[in-house]
Amino acid sequence: MRRAVELGQQVRTRTSPNPWVGAVVLGADGSLAGEGATAPPGGPHAEHSALAEAGELARAGTCFTTLEPCSTHGRTPPCADALIAAGVRRVVVALIDPDDHVQGRGVARLQASGVEVSIGVLADAAAASLWPYLVHRRTLRPYVVLKLAATLDGRIAAPDGSARWLTGDLARADAHRLRAMSDAVLVGAGTIRADDSELTARLDPVPEHQPLRVVLGHAPDGARVHPAIELTGDLGAVLDELGAKGVLQVLVEGGARVAHGFHAAGLVDRYVLYFAPALFGGDDAVPMFSGPGAPRVEDLWRGRVVSVTQLGSDLRVELAPDPSPTSTPGGAP
Repeated sequence: MRRAVELGQQVRTRTSPNPWVGAVVLGADGSLAGEGATAPPGGPHAEHSALAEAGELARAGTCFTTLEPCSTHGRTPPCADALIAAGVRRVVVALIDPDDHVQGRGVARLQASGVEVSIGVLADAAAASLWPYLVHRRTLRPYVVLKLAATLDGRIAAPDGSARWLTGDLARADAHRLRAMSDAVLVGAGTIRADDSELTARLDPVPEHQPLRVVLGHAPDGARVHPAIELTGDLGAVLDELGAKGVLQVLVEGGARVAHGFHAAGLVDRYVLYFAPALFGGDDAVPMFSGPGAPRVEDLWRGRVVSVTQLGSDLRVELAPDPSPTSTPGGAP
């Protein structure tokens, strides 16, 4: 199952809006027979690819998959039917698929055909990988990642609005990987006016999948971000609209007002903060959040540190709400 999770992660940037599932097939003697991961939309799912590689060796064997095999006809035939036809003896599933079209039906179909099914193996690891998909299916909204780059005194731009570059090359490259892992990048129109960013994932090699570009408000004529979707109104309604478009993860890169809006509304699932070893040393630079904050110490927002990573001379700090507003019992990964 660890290998299946790893295979799913390898296609993380290519499969959306399908979940990035990994599958491993062992032969009847326990040896590796085949493995696979979900292809881009329209291509085979992980189980189909693993079975195709295994061929006849799958008969009486075992399939490990990070997510419950699908049971309905979509762009591809049901994975549950493919496993039954291949003659596998046992299917080991990390997570039940919360999608309304699946949600236990794949497991039920396998069991009705005499296939032994085990559920919950390495469920935490699989959930940590698939969390944006799981959140989307449970809430119909995207998983929200808020990214900010700041100095150690919590400032994201100089008094004149300039912010390039607070952090170094490694931190900026990591931020572009975050874009590549997201289905949409969202900023406010003020950020476009200040930076004229393209909001693309600039990596080498260039990712096959580029995120949808979303601007809150109206981007100025001639801005490099075009074509982009311009949305206005309540942030919850914005997330509803993006969720309806199949956006599993949205990366919020707006300025201080947009960051405050999402934070204050409790809409952030994960915070990714890049801190440069630098200080503006005054109160006139732009803060990370612009808007009313906690009036008392007792009212502080408190989360939990997921990870702290040094990237060159910068620090990457990842935080999660505690508990996450969109977590299942036991909390977010």
